[in-house]
Amino acid sequence: MVKFLSNPVINCNVMTTKDERLSFLEEMKDVRRIRKPNRAEVSTPRELTPGHLERQRAAVESPIRDKNPLTSDMVEPLTAHDVLSWQRPGIQHGVFRKLRLGQYPIEARLDLHRMTVEQARREVFTFVGDCVRYGLRSVIILHGKGERNPDGIAQLKSYLAKWLPELADVMAFHSAQRHHGGTGAVYVMVRKSERDKQNNRELHGSR
Repeated sequence: MVKFLSNPVINCNVMTTKDERLSFLEEMKDVRRIRKPNRAEVSTPRELTPGHLERQRAAVESPIRDKNPLTSDMVEPLTAHDVLSWQRPGIQHGVFRKLRLGQYPIEARLDLHRMTVEQARREVFTFVGDCVRYGLRSVIILHGKGERNPDGIAQLKSYLAKWLPELADVMAFHSAQRHHGGTGAVYVMVRKSERDKQNNRELHGSR
């Protein structure tokens, strides 16, 4: 059996609470809710200094400098059977002859087949730099003959003939012997690294 309580004190409290609420709503009727997330802003705003703004402007206006010096323009076209041959002043005749005949051991190779001109440009620049860094003196680059090209032009070979003299680390080069690829490849002589030069000075100085 459910009993209903009718205590006068309790009823009085209920009425008082209701009146207070109505009074509160009347007082707050002109208050408008602030529509913002209920979160505190804890991050500190970043102040942009004049120097920072100047660096931003320079970064946008100045293109990234290409450290690769190799030519990207058009070069003199060569054919499949053209022989590549070049040496810097001071290279001894016997040294160049030994390079031309393929008598130096090949310490590294770079294959440019199926590369675009721009890809080959990057690879040749990096390859020669790595050869100096690791003390490799006699290497070979496979560039192909371009015999399948409709115009008969060996494109990568043509660019390589221009690129190699542009690299200060290249001392000499010559088209390879037949068993190494013939006119589709080139022997390259790379300069000694500073470390190797120092080792030679120490070696000869100790005798």
